[in-house]
Amino acid sequence: MKSKKKPLILITNDDGIFASGIQHLAKAMISLGDVYVVAPDQPQSGMGHAVTIRQIIRAHRSSFSVKVKEAYCCSGTPVDCVKLALNILLPARPDIIVSGINHGSNASVNVIYSGTMSAAVEGALEKIPSVGFSLLDFSPDANFNACVPVAQRVVKNVLKHGLPEGVCLNVNIPKLPLKKIKGIRYCKQAKGHWAEGFEKRTDPHGGNYYWMSGQYVLEDNREDADENALAAGYVSVVPVHADLTDYNTLKKLNAWSSEI
Repeated sequence: MKSKKKPLILITNDDGIFASGIQHLAKAMISLGDVYVVAPDQPQSGMGHAVTIRQIIRAHRSSFSVKVKEAYCCSGTPVDCVKLALNILLPARPDIIVSGINHGSNASVNVIYSGTMSAAVEGALEKIPSVGFSLLDFSPDANFNACVPVAQRVVKNVLKHGLPEGVCLNVNIPKLPLKKIKGIRYCKQAKGHWAEGFEKRTDPHGGNYYWMSGQYVLEDNREDADENALAAGYVSVVPVHADLTDYNTLKKLNAWSSEI
């Protein structure tokens, strides 16, 4: 009997190929399919959906702590990594793209800024089921052990059931031991914003520069909003797509006069 072909899994991230999170994501995926890694050569956090258009992009095979099929280090952004993987580096089109595991939350409006999630969105734009994973711990030595079974569970379900065309999943995992995580909640994106400030500083040559800081402000008390699910000890899973149209407002705009 002919053996069933293993899924081809592409892994990327925005923290860089040597980050602990991507190593743990590879460990989670290795039993589920043939794993290929294409990730930035340095941290690319906060890059959103940026692409490189005025500089060259380099990519070369890289050492990797987990025994994957191939690992490539890319000089571009997370979205560059996905584009280069799909067009040049992979032997075939992937069955799924997984991004992360990000060091820090990508819940609520953070999804807009996130390179981790933008890589997943790029996969969705290419009609490939895609998932972004994040752990609510910004520490470089964050403990990702609880994330491994969570990532396996989510990806198994996506491989089994698929996702609607153009949709990816934003998965955030609380900073808790696995036995204290209460389960998975399928959520809405929480309403909130960043209250930001800039500290003015002076460099050794007397020039001014600015250091951004900020505090997240939650404006949502819905139980099924991702931030509240996470605070309650649940993994949050939010379906995301690239269509930013507000259809309710569009209906109202159609009632406006269209005369010029």
